[in-house]
Amino acid sequence: MFFYDSTMLILLPAIIISALAQLKIKFSFSKYSKVNSANGYTGAQVARMLLDEGGLFDIPIEIVGGKLTDHYDPSKRVMRLSAEVYNGTSVASIGVAAHETGHALQDKEHYAPLKIRNAIVPAVNFSSNASWLLFLVGIILSVQPLIYVGIILFSAVVVFQLITLPVEFNASSRALTILESKSILYGDELKGAKSVLSAAAMTYLSAALMAISQLIRLILLSRDR
Repeated sequence: MFFYDSTMLILLPAIIISALAQLKIKFSFSKYSKVNSANGYTGAQVARMLLDEGGLFDIPIEIVGGKLTDHYDPSKRVMRLSAEVYNGTSVASIGVAAHETGHALQDKEHYAPLKIRNAIVPAVNFSSNASWLLFLVGIILSVQPLIYVGIILFSAVVVFQLITLPVEFNASSRALTILESKSILYGDELKGAKSVLSAAAMTYLSAALMAISQLIRLILLSRDR
């Protein structure tokens, strides 16, 4: 099977970086979730303050299950924070809550990369599944056009991952700037929040690298057929 061939080596760096990124975010969040902020604000309180400061009074903040499942939903205009972040007073909780608020502010300001990412989500959801199916069928039946279509569809996944990078980096930058300017976090607390958000950024970088590596592998496999 083509799953187990020399082209798998192309994925090795991305796999290693992805594993390291996951370890880093878990370690960083765990470390700074034990460091409480001097102000004693919860993640939910910080998110509410920043949303209101940005004129986003109508955006509710809800609790969502799971760990590190925090996200802003632009389609429903709602922010969802995990219980640990929602109720937590730690530097990690505040950093994550501020980051998600950054996405809400991007949405309000019609931040171009966010708008593009949101617009292509349906297409990417389809192409991420259909690409592998068409590629596999093309390989098995030796139908080159199907292989090419599969590669083209998977390219949409790569584009999505690349567009995600400025969206996430900008949200983190906004979060750190606001936390400092509003004196919500101080000194080492701000450094802790930056460490958590930097670790999270590494997971997005590793996802983009994995997608690019997969695309290169598919192209190489198609040339062998």
